[in-house]
Amino acid sequence: MNPNRLHLSMSRAALRRAALCLAALTGLAAPSAWSLEAGAAAPELNLPGLKEAVILAALKGKVVYVDFWASWCGPCKQSFPFMNELQAKYRAQGFEVLAINLDAKRDEADKFLAEVPAQFTVAFDAKGDSAKRFEIKGMPSSYLIGRDGKVAAAHRGFKEQDRRELESRIAQALGPQ
Repeated sequence: MNPNRLHLSMSRAALRRAALCLAALTGLAAPSAWSLEAGAAAPELNLPGLKEAVILAALKGKVVYVDFWASWCGPCKQSFPFMNELQAKYRAQGFEVLAINLDAKRDEADKFLAEVPAQFTVAFDAKGDSAKRFEIKGMPSSYLIGRDGKVAAAHRGFKEQDRRELESRIAQALGPQ
């Protein structure tokens, strides 16, 4: 490959990453602009995981927090401790966190996970097919899937002040205990 083309290709990838992070930090696209509105059926997922295949349909009957992340995403790094807390707090009530990594290279995800361990299910989608099906617009993006397999809520980005709202949505989806 021509070195100039390689540089241009790498520059485009860097710009894409920056745009996704900027969109996540600023909340540029309103949730109503997303195609997966509340009540829509969650797209199928069948991805490699840390130990075995991760299939979203196998989690039907549980409330699932599907989070799309990448190693280069600063807000993603901030969200992992929160997702660990959610998993520990609500697991017994039928709640699962499913974090889908979108890095093109698995070793980048593995380095991230060594620094910021996940105490929840992690899947890998280097091609980004699942992100296309969910039509994500920024990183991180998360979808709360109800026990019926339908989208209950969508959220883009992660800031500390989002914690209360996200947890409230999860508690609402889980219902009274």
